[in-house]
Amino acid sequence: MAILIATVAAAAIVLVALGVASSQQDDPLRARLTQLGAMTAKDLQELELQQPFFDRTVKPLAARLSGAVARVTSTSFSEQTEKRLAMAGNPGDMKVSDWLGMKALASGAAFAVAFLLFGILGGNLLGGLLLGVSGLLGGYILPEFWLRGRIKARQKGILMTLPDALDLLTISVRAGLAFDAALGKVVEKMKGPLVDEFRRALAEVRVGKSRREALRDIVPRTEVQPLTNFVGAIIQAEQLGVSISKVLQVQSEQLRIERRQRAEEQAAKAPIKMLFPLVGCIFPSLFVVILGPAIILIMVNLGGTNISGGGG
Repeated sequence: MAILIATVAAAAIVLVALGVASSQQDDPLRARLTQLGAMTAKDLQELELQQPFFDRTVKPLAARLSGAVARVTSTSFSEQTEKRLAMAGNPGDMKVSDWLGMKALASGAAFAVAFLLFGILGGNLLGGLLLGVSGLLGGYILPEFWLRGRIKARQKGILMTLPDALDLLTISVRAGLAFDAALGKVVEKMKGPLVDEFRRALAEVRVGKSRREALRDIVPRTEVQPLTNFVGAIIQAEQLGVSISKVLQVQSEQLRIERRQRAEEQAAKAPIKMLFPLVGCIFPSLFVVILGPAIILIMVNLGGTNISGGGG
């Protein structure tokens, strides 16, 4: 009987050891390196082809051109471009060098297309060269218009989201949450560019930056006046020891008033904006429908009069 009990206990210990050993996972970094080391050239090529076309072709070429363009640009221009990219939300995680390379690539492509179509295929080398130079300038300038439109769209999104975000923030603070926890609740429940800025500020606070500096850094990345006022009020309340709950309530009421005023302003502009499509599209159609039959009758009567006069 003792031998049977010892055998069962030994078997149980072995099974437990095997279970623990099988539950241990391999190091993911080691597994990834082993997988990459076992890949052949064909597998690496297939892995490369799985990436988007932009990352495989356009971005490396732009990176090569960015060095030449960066050497002829000033420091102030680079700083301004970096600020504009930050205000646009860093599309594609592009740096200043990547953006300059993209502009150079767009300029070269526009020049090549214009010169090929109008110069070589059209048989007019001088005209094609002139159009190519125009395409060169246009390819360098047009990305700036796209970036400006993205900045305006992002600022509009922040302006539209700010009142609702501030209402949720006020409710969370008045319910007993700390300001950072309430800001995390806003990040959890909402989406948009404003929420992205709040998420970045919270991440900076977690890595050691003070909340005052993290909030202050939002201002140059957005340049939205109501958000600037809100950040200034929070920082001032923290410095003076004023209750953040009261400050948030006042800011929330002010933003709701401003939102109602913007809606009334847009409603007042609506009749003026409707005037142009009315004059350009609707009125000509009405003139054709109303005056068309009268013009036809006049032409018929004039034709009949001419015929009668010619017969006499």
